[in-house]
Amino acid sequence: MGDVEETVLPGVGIRYEFSTVDSERIGVLVHLSGRRELFTPLPDDPDAFDTVAHLDPDDARTLADLMGAPHIAERFDDLQQQVEGLAIDWLRLKDSSPLAGRSLKESAIHTETGVSIVAVIRSGVAVPAPAAEFVLESGDLVVAVGTPEGVAEVNELVRGSEHHS
Repeated sequence: MGDVEETVLPGVGIRYEFSTVDSERIGVLVHLSGRRELFTPLPDDPDAFDTVAHLDPDDARTLADLMGAPHIAERFDDLQQQVEGLAIDWLRLKDSSPLAGRSLKESAIHTETGVSIVAVIRSGVAVPAPAAEFVLESGDLVVAVGTPEGVAEVNELVRGSEHHS
């Protein structure tokens, strides 16, 4: 088994990487919200990566079962305690999201969840601190900051879940 490199990303989660026997790099970013991203680092920039898949906690457990690997949940719990009360997540707006076509004000994300949208990345261009009138579009990458529970709730909205409290 190869050595796993672990990088704590305060307010974001933990990034795990390792090299396969064929010297290919692969990694998993475990967000504080519980969402996971399977990725491959870009060879020119070790901090940049191509996302292979977005996995919710159930997807991650299924993949772990298929791969025959044990979970590393206790390390994730430690990280949550280090940055208790704060989570940052990058969420891709789906076509089915009720947020698509609505302004931040109309969506009432902050009012309903306490989460702030601190930036939106659209077609590779960052819009930092978008105004309340900013209209979200399908494909936007939304940077959300708030409690882990609030960010998880926004993740449901962004993904197009019908279930929202």
